[in-house]
Amino acid sequence: MISTVFRHATVIPVDPERRIIEDGAVRVIGNRIDQVGPDADVAGQPGDRVIDCRRKLIIPGLIDAHGHAGHCLIRSLASDISPAWMKIVTPAYYHATTREFWYADGLVSGLERLRAGVTTGVSIISSMPRSDDPQFAVNHARAYSQMGLREIICTGPAGMPWPRDVTRWEDGSPRRRSISFAEMMEGAEAAIQTLDGSDDGRIRVYLTPFTIVPSLDPSNISAPDQAVTLTPDDRMHARVTRELARKYGIRLHSDAFAGHIRLAFQDKENALLGPDIHLQHCWGISPAEIDILAETGTQVTHAPPGRSTPVIEMMARGINLAITTDGTAPSRHFDMLQTARLFQSVQHVLRNHDRFFFPPGKVLEMITIDAANALGIGHEIGSLEPGKKADLVVLDMAQPHLTPDWMPVHRLIHQASGADVDTVMVDGRLVMENRKITAIDIGDALAQGQREAAAFVERAGLRAHMHDPGWGQLYRTFA
Repeated sequence: MISTVFRHATVIPVDPERRIIEDGAVRVIGNRIDQVGPDADVAGQPGDRVIDCRRKLIIPGLIDAHGHAGHCLIRSLASDISPAWMKIVTPAYYHATTREFWYADGLVSGLERLRAGVTTGVSIISSMPRSDDPQFAVNHARAYSQMGLREIICTGPAGMPWPRDVTRWEDGSPRRRSISFAEMMEGAEAAIQTLDGSDDGRIRVYLTPFTIVPSLDPSNISAPDQAVTLTPDDRMHARVTRELARKYGIRLHSDAFAGHIRLAFQDKENALLGPDIHLQHCWGISPAEIDILAETGTQVTHAPPGRSTPVIEMMARGINLAITTDGTAPSRHFDMLQTARLFQSVQHVLRNHDRFFFPPGKVLEMITIDAANALGIGHEIGSLEPGKKADLVVLDMAQPHLTPDWMPVHRLIHQASGADVDTVMVDGRLVMENRKITAIDIGDALAQGQREAAAFVERAGLRAHMHDPGWGQLYRTFA
């Protein structure tokens, strides 16, 4: 069994003691962590591969608990008209994507995450989940598998109305059809059967309806007079989702906004709330809804800026909360360190520049162990502890913006970025070393992504949304 020892590093294991180990070491046997501690105390064995990590920092693999597949190939499209963005890109996803598109996006998104030290990424198929063709999920996961990354594929029923029109591109020709709610669930089940637990457990599937209450606005806060009572479709949606999740023993993920939580809680038997689900956004939720989340043990994930999300109030009630990217479109990225820094900056502004909201150590927890707990896998990943899976990231700290060599947690959160990631191990395998990735040809992968993005734009008729006015026109606009 292969053993690797990372020596002479500063190690931040994010363990229960929250240690910072100067001149530390991590020993890995197979796909599990064997020892973590001061270098002098970590006993290597003859035949161990030794990696010298002087002037380097070792942390757990970063975890992005909510992101969208497809985003990497539509970046910047319609970014200047954000109120209409979903109305433009969602139909495009439903009528202009091919199976090849989803594989190419898997290559590009996987590379971006890997190079930024993200070892586990959630990928929702489309901006609104599309499950009518399970091969979309299969192709996306195939790209992550080739790179050795962990991926949680999120697939499930789209929001109302049902049925929904979709277009399949077969043999280069569009074939339009109408998909019922039952057919969406059948497609999600097929993806679960094919993917969940594959690639030695690195690929998982979570059942992901678009929102927990489909009759409400799927992307915004619902006022009390809009969120009054569950409809029969709401109850059917929750019941069928719960039944499928129980059948395969899988976790759930969904979006929620003010009104959703209070309304969902009316269905005590099948509400999409509880310790087996994490909810993204939770904008504008009320104190009563915070209480419901706390009482049900529901996990929450948050993408900055998200200014109306009551982050502090939720955490004060003991709700586990993690930071996520929310994908890369129209103007985001998969760099969790930069995303965490944005979260911290927004909270400082909202909280009258009180630096206790949030200290760097807590921010690091929110993209490692808190994110792992939100996904229900904190017993496997999220910290560097003996017996856990060997997912770790080595950052090169011998750089101008990371000097001087002190207060490593502060430097990590305040100054470091994904570009500082040097080496990445996932499940005990070195998937990037000295910034080099050998599992795939990066040039070929990016070229494939470029081709599929261009073809997608043509099929969707989105060329008009690619217009860049240039500096001259922008200057005249604001002069």
